[in-house]
Amino acid sequence: MAGKADGAENVIRVKATKRWFKGETNMSVITEDGSFYAFNVKYAKEPDKLNIEMKDFIHDGSEVNRPNNSMDIYLKELGSESPVLVRLVMKSIWKQNERIVKHIGSKGFGIHFLLKGIYTHNGLLYFHTEIKNTSNVPFDVDYITWKIVDKKVVKRTAIQEQVIQPLRTQNFVLNVSGNSSERTVWTMDKFTLPDDKCLVLELAEKNGGRNQQFVIENSDLVRAKLISELKVK
Repeated sequence: MAGKADGAENVIRVKATKRWFKGETNMSVITEDGSFYAFNVKYAKEPDKLNIEMKDFIHDGSEVNRPNNSMDIYLKELGSESPVLVRLVMKSIWKQNERIVKHIGSKGFGIHFLLKGIYTHNGLLYFHTEIKNTSNVPFDVDYITWKIVDKKVVKRTAIQEQVIQPLRTQNFVLNVSGNSSERTVWTMDKFTLPDDKCLVLELAEKNGGRNQQFVIENSDLVRAKLISELKVK
């Protein structure tokens, strides 16, 4: 019998007695990176291990680290893109840390909120953002909201705003210490904007007022940098 452990979102508890296992059974696991693993399970009165961490099985894209029982799967929300490749693309963008967009951002009260780059690959968009805290006071993130709004609307309402949700994130943090910075890569389903709308990215401080926001135009989206698979695998 297997189920989620009490008080945990990412722990599976397997409970067994000898009468349930006449020989052996199997168990399947899908990890966060989109890999599918199948295990043969046998009962042992005194098992060698009581806990197994799936991160020990997750590979980084190179065959030498890839377990024999792993195979890639495709998740509906990512369309025709492999979750493994999405993770590698985000990791590559974050590691390279280029600033290819230099005109989009906001700052105030010692907080800089920047868009460093927009990338595209196989029907997905990738946004690279950075929060810089040049003050001595830590910045706690309350929320970051992506929404499409009408350019000419002064008083916005819920009807006039369309909130969009990221599909994946790389290094999303909720605290930026004083005199430090944090970067995040966001994965979105591909979209473009009509002439009368724009994309607004809002950053709100928890229990504070150092909120920031900037605007992304359709002209910025269509100039997204094309990612080569050869550079991330």
